[in-house]
Amino acid sequence: MKSYKKLALCVALSAATLPIYAQQHTYSGYFLDGYTYGYQMNPALGNEKGFVSFPALGNLNISVRGNLHLTDLLYNVNGKTSLFTNPEVDAKKALKKFGNRNKIVANEQIDIISVGFNAWDGYNTVSLSAIANAGVSLPKSFFELAKEGITNKTYKINNLAADANAYVQLALNHSRDIKEVPGLRVGAAFKVLIGGGAIQAKFNEADLTLGTDNWIARTNADIYASVGGLKFKEKTYHPEGNTSMKPYDYVSGAEVDNFYITGFGLGFDLGATYKWNDFTFSAAALDLGFLRYGKTQWASTDGTQTIETDAYIFNVDKDADNSFKNEWKDMKDDLSRLYQLKNMGHKNSHTRGLAATLNFGVEYELPYYRKLHFGFLNSTRIYGPFTSTQFRLSANVAPVKCFSADVNMGLGTYGADFGWMLNVHTTGFNLFLGMDHTLGKLAKQGVPLSSNASLNFGINFPFGR
Repeated sequence: MKSYKKLALCVALSAATLPIYAQQHTYSGYFLDGYTYGYQMNPALGNEKGFVSFPALGNLNISVRGNLHLTDLLYNVNGKTSLFTNPEVDAKKALKKFGNRNKIVANEQIDIISVGFNAWDGYNTVSLSAIANAGVSLPKSFFELAKEGITNKTYKINNLAADANAYVQLALNHSRDIKEVPGLRVGAAFKVLIGGGAIQAKFNEADLTLGTDNWIARTNADIYASVGGLKFKEKTYHPEGNTSMKPYDYVSGAEVDNFYITGFGLGFDLGATYKWNDFTFSAAALDLGFLRYGKTQWASTDGTQTIETDAYIFNVDKDADNSFKNEWKDMKDDLSRLYQLKNMGHKNSHTRGLAATLNFGVEYELPYYRKLHFGFLNSTRIYGPFTSTQFRLSANVAPVKCFSADVNMGLGTYGADFGWMLNVHTTGFNLFLGMDHTLGKLAKQGVPLSSNASLNFGINFPFGR
């Protein structure tokens, strides 16, 4: 047995059990009457009343999206839970569950404080938010390697990617009706960004030829770490029993000492709505902008390299020094050892675009029952290898002035969704609760078996007319 199996399993399981983060927007609320945060999905969507949010709970969204699920990795074998690599799990059946691109994307936006008010011939909001994005993308060949082992002698593990960033955002939003064009309303948001840190890993190529006693790998990879105070850690690998291989230094990890802010940027949201008879059309482009980070650590293969290594051979004897148990402890080093990432020093700056979102919607209000309307929304998030799109059809009802509700069905990159939202908006108090993707079955540890789950909750205090 080779340690490539535990390498693949470690990364796959880590991806499938990513921490659940907050989704940036609550699409179940896009067409919902009285939903306070519609302006975050389209800056032209204002509110009738001003509001002040409950600190950190004004718009709390918890969500994770992906097409790689725990049910793809775990099986019931003779009454026990086993990984898909178990020999009793049929290889064809197991690998059929994996697509060409297996992704999990997590997005976080916690509104620390938000205020909305009517002034300057329109509606305005000022909000301070903490935002984080993370994504992992694994090719199907990665899982073929874990399941098949050396039965397939060559694997092309290309375009494996991971990305994460975090920043604080101060946003100013203004929307107004255009009197010269009846039915038209426009809005825009200006955002000042302070970057907390970003890590971008691109494992572009890993063509592996597996031998009995060694691997031959053709690799190409880069890692950019824009985190103030971060430094790469290095180790020296000494090949054992192979005199043709020379010792080499490689990046084995990273550590942060004396963290400091290193990134600054700007962003914009643009949006418009147009009401025509019983229809309202809407369009928005969100997070158009960039973050520029200062000193950025860079690790790279320095182009495409061909290497030969025996670093992955271990003994099936549990008492051996290189037993599976002992090798597992060194798992964190294996990927960097395979790619032989070199410490390239630092770049003076590194600029990256924001994860932009495009929203297009149409809403129809029933002429014979104005309290019921239907909406159709397309949302596309542009995030490099983690780009995704969804289509959502919703029915929205507001039977009384202080209450509205919504049910919706979604279909997109990460499969089908059933969403809903309840919204109470009485004098001086607003509470909403909903899910873009209704939570499904959980594992014993409380982890969703599906990578698609969300919970949306908020408390706000409206004021004025």
